[in-house]
Amino acid sequence: MTNVKTLPSRSLGTSGISVSAIGLGCMSLSGTYGASNDDEGIALINEALDQGITLLDTSDAYGNGHNETLVGKAIAGRRGDAVLATKFGNLGGRGGKVADGRPEYVMEACEASLKRLGVETIDLYYQHRIDPTVPIEDTVGAMARLVEQGKVRALGISEARPETIRRAHAVHPLAAVQNEFSLLYRVEAEETLKTTRELNISFVAYSPLGRGVMTGVIDDPNGMTESDTRRRHPRFAAQNISHNLALVRGLEEIARERHCTLGQLALAWLLARGPDIVPIPGTKRQERLLENIGALSVKLTEDDLAQLSDSIPVGAAAGLRYPENLMKSLYL
Repeated sequence: MTNVKTLPSRSLGTSGISVSAIGLGCMSLSGTYGASNDDEGIALINEALDQGITLLDTSDAYGNGHNETLVGKAIAGRRGDAVLATKFGNLGGRGGKVADGRPEYVMEACEASLKRLGVETIDLYYQHRIDPTVPIEDTVGAMARLVEQGKVRALGISEARPETIRRAHAVHPLAAVQNEFSLLYRVEAEETLKTTRELNISFVAYSPLGRGVMTGVIDDPNGMTESDTRRRHPRFAAQNISHNLALVRGLEEIARERHCTLGQLALAWLLARGPDIVPIPGTKRQERLLENIGALSVKLTEDDLAQLSDSIPVGAAAGLRYPENLMKSLYL
């Protein structure tokens, strides 16, 4: 076994669970952003663990369960190196529903995820999308029973607005809220952060690089494969991508001064916002994985933070976060 490195760590709320300050979002390893290869995905996850990343983020929605199975294969024999986070309830329109938060479904979904992951306990279990037809108290009540049964260690919810977070937290303490959060897309995140900090809940930032826009290297969405879901994202539409890239490239001088890439600067901005924020960038490439980890070495001052925040003001990005038909299932 390769010697595992140690990275700076952060706590997940008051759960007692400690994770690497940067995690790995595993979604792209199941074909979301174009073709993926299982062997390469397993190798990437193991490289992440070797490099000291402990938080692995997946969902039963990624590849319709494929991603959980892949992650399970990758951590077989080294369960102790990983903090496993997975999610349930994001149906994406299957059966005419975007989400399912029914208590009976919570229990069924957890059993299926445990089987696919090949583990006895999930470290952090999220409701992936809020079901507007089921009171959040009922959903989290069922999730709390999973904790009592020892099948789950800590709870979280995703794409939830402040009042939903408060109601959920009142039923069972939340360890984390996972919403989209990047220098480019942060309108809802900035609002939510006030509540998570008040309640001592960690903020797990997904798409911390704006689905790749913050790296400054995606300049032509037409170059993406047909299976890359980003082709359908408004932020990549022709009338929006040039505007967004201009915002990002306005940070190039700061990145040069800090001897880092644009992507590292974007991650460093999130990390410097507070120890309660854990970004989970995803990638299929080892070199990008190592680059992302390198963001931990980029030190930003308060003046740097202010300059970056002013360079891309809240709401400056062009294009919705998701295709319009999916926006109704977000931030509920």
